[in-house]
Amino acid sequence: MLESNVAHHVVPKTLERTLYIGAVCSGALALGSLLLQFFGDSLLVSTSILVIVAAVVGYKLAFHNSAMAAVWLLATSSLVAAFLLLFLSGYDAGTGPVAYAFWCLVVAAWALAWASVSRFTEINTLSRALNGVLAVLIPLIFGVWLLLLWEFVTKGQDVPKVLLPAPSDIGDRFIHSVPTLWADFKQTFIKSVLSGYIMGCSAGFLVAILIDRSPFLKAGLLPVGNLVAALPIVGIAPIMVMWFGFDWQSKAAVVVVMTFFPMLVNTVAGLSAASKIQLDLMNTYAASYWQSLFKLRLPEAMPFIFNALKINSTLALIGAIVAEFFGTPIVGMGFRISTEVGKMNVDMVWAEIAVAALAGSLFYGLIALLERVTTFWHPSMRSVAR
Repeated sequence: MLESNVAHHVVPKTLERTLYIGAVCSGALALGSLLLQFFGDSLLVSTSILVIVAAVVGYKLAFHNSAMAAVWLLATSSLVAAFLLLFLSGYDAGTGPVAYAFWCLVVAAWALAWASVSRFTEINTLSRALNGVLAVLIPLIFGVWLLLLWEFVTKGQDVPKVLLPAPSDIGDRFIHSVPTLWADFKQTFIKSVLSGYIMGCSAGFLVAILIDRSPFLKAGLLPVGNLVAALPIVGIAPIMVMWFGFDWQSKAAVVVVMTFFPMLVNTVAGLSAASKIQLDLMNTYAASYWQSLFKLRLPEAMPFIFNALKINSTLALIGAIVAEFFGTPIVGMGFRISTEVGKMNVDMVWAEIAVAALAGSLFYGLIALLERVTTFWHPSMRSVAR
């Protein structure tokens, strides 16, 4: 049965104390500016009181043996305050007590969120499940607040949509453009990225085996591979379009060129990772080259190979999108980005960027998960598994 041991008597550090004080002061400034207007907007007054109480109580809890309670109070209060302020994000931030109070409360709520993350890092636990929850919550809180600050700045400062649309505008365009985004995703990711990724990584892996087997090929092919890796994508993309046409095949060819060299170099390095003692042990067993390869050297090379796979997961998506700028059917992420920029539909451009970022992150995460399942025995995975 898993046990957890939450750290007690952890005195808040100087930065964390500053965040508590900053939240209280910002909330007090906001409340004071509103009182000058005889309580002004009741929602702003309520938010001011919320952040002040949360900061004071959170500090007391953090100082007196209740780290987890402080974390949940601070995180929840910061999000509640932020979403209350979303209803007021149309306020102009120029002058006036209401605008002044609004931005003071934004700073106060952000300070509460930062303090909750700081308190998260002070919690020590022996439970893998709780460690996993903490590992997800910290970047989640950071990501949510990044979007909230983006929303506050763009709406509160009335930033033109053509320069930087608010996340709410991007989300609205995303919801109303799902069929178009799905068609672009299928064309770019499923057809171009996945096919080129599989072919490029497979080719790099097989050539690395040949290079390992033949010193002549190692001396001749590695410099050529280095030359191919240095080729600019904006130079080879038009050539591939001329060779393979405007459909997904030319984009897959660009992805093959981009993913070949990282897999080649990492696999060659991984095949040399086995120690001399391990190789001598295989020799004492009279193991052949292929037996040593499959039973020792390839398992030792797995972290290097997965490193190449993770690098290529992002390179492949970038290569396919850029290649679509130089010729494609009227579908695809790169095509949509280039055409919508010309039409000044910047919210659609950001929706495509969001799809690409989400697809790339999930693809990378899937490979990282496969690495943990496959190489759980390797020393490099021991610290990750704890």
